[in-house]
Amino acid sequence: MVSYKTLVGLLAVLFCAQAVCGITIISKSEWGGRAATSKSNLANGLAYAVIHHTADVYCTTKSACITNLKSMQNYHMNTLGWADIGYNFLIGGDGNIYEGRGWNVLGAHATNWNSKSIGISFMGNYNNNKPTAAQISAAKSLLSYAVSKGQISSSYILYGHRQVGSTECPGTNLYNEIKTWANWRA
Repeated sequence: MVSYKTLVGLLAVLFCAQAVCGITIISKSEWGGRAATSKSNLANGLAYAVIHHTADVYCTTKSACITNLKSMQNYHMNTLGWADIGYNFLIGGDGNIYEGRGWNVLGAHATNWNSKSIGISFMGNYNNNKPTAAQISAAKSLLSYAVSKGQISSSYILYGHRQVGSTECPGTNLYNEIKTWANWRA
């Protein structure tokens, strides 16, 4: 008899093979990001995914999102002294997924949670903006793909940044949205 956990994992891989593995992630080199000054490995099979918002300017075109990404990376590296942009992946208002630190690289997105989670940030301020259907679809596809790759476990727990830190992040509108997703936990 197959366990429920095994069945869920097999279904995630099957789902990915049929619908999600074709997702497009705009690589850091494609958006003109700088190389990290250092990298630490992030394990596979993580138990958590943390959703953020950048709390800055909302972008609706690839060009505007790339401008925002470069500015954010410069702030994270030059002002905060981090090795790279803080998030593993970012989702623009244009519905595109942008590589930040990427797979298997320790992020700088949630103090005390970086080593046990992948960080995904929606670009913009979601106290003001509402996530679009394209952004929601991109985030869910990215999470499914992360499960299929083994980056996060099929039973991962999804949190909004405010659940693991003292912040308004990911903004009330986005937080209310992710609370409806299957893996979100109070």
